[in-house]
Amino acid sequence: MNDITIEIKGEEVPAIGLGTWLLRGNDCIQSVSGAISLGYRLIDTAQDYDNEREVGEGIHREEVNRNNLFLVTKLNPANFAYEDALHAARESCHKLYVDYVDLLLLHWPNSDTPLEETLKALTQLQNEGFIKHIGLSNFPPSLVDEASKHADIFCNQVEFHPYLVRQYLLDHARENEYLLMAYSPVAKGRIMEDTVLRDIGKQHGKSPAQVSLRWLVQEGIVPVPKAKSEIHLEENADIFDFHLSDDEIAAIRALDRDLHLDPVSDMADET
Repeated sequence: MNDITIEIKGEEVPAIGLGTWLLRGNDCIQSVSGAISLGYRLIDTAQDYDNEREVGEGIHREEVNRNNLFLVTKLNPANFAYEDALHAARESCHKLYVDYVDLLLLHWPNSDTPLEETLKALTQLQNEGFIKHIGLSNFPPSLVDEASKHADIFCNQVEFHPYLVRQYLLDHARENEYLLMAYSPVAKGRIMEDTVLRDIGKQHGKSPAQVSLRWLVQEGIVPVPKAKSEIHLEENADIFDFHLSDDEIAAIRALDRDLHLDPVSDMADET
């Protein structure tokens, strides 16, 4: 699995990752460790998740080449001021037991601090080697454009699943050649009883979750589903031995009902 990637800006990014939101303590450590042992090479966390130490411990338990791991964390908006951003990002590296993170995202927009100020700090961190790439999360296209004036934006991570098909975000990412990453890619389990996804899954011997994840990958979106058990970790990764047809993709897109499951995810909607 670890050789299946999506290329963006000359970087090979693993096509699927592990999300760690709500994972705490030993559950988090074991989930991260188990995912890496199964071949996952993208791990997603955030300062606001309050689990960076556990994520770092899970990584530390596995003998994986750091250069082969794509590690993502997110800067809490409370830390967007210049000096706060410098301190918080370095502290994240310390908690994660790494010298650098591959991608640091601004977790969601914060109008209290100018984007230019925060991105100046992140660019300094990038120059110092603490972060490889700068990205955003829950940002609308207009703010992605604004951020792009001050830094090379690598990614925008947003809520995206069959019940929330945000084509305008995908179009903007494609047009501007940055990565779109999807959190809550199986709609927090709500898709599991969907008859359309179940019928498509039967044609391929797959579950609705696997169909959803495969659909995202075929769209060029990197999903980061949360999983705690080994069974779910294995199932989420087992999506590279089948291909969805154009008709199946159209049927999945038709499930869109503008369902936001994260209270802040609508920040990415243009107003």
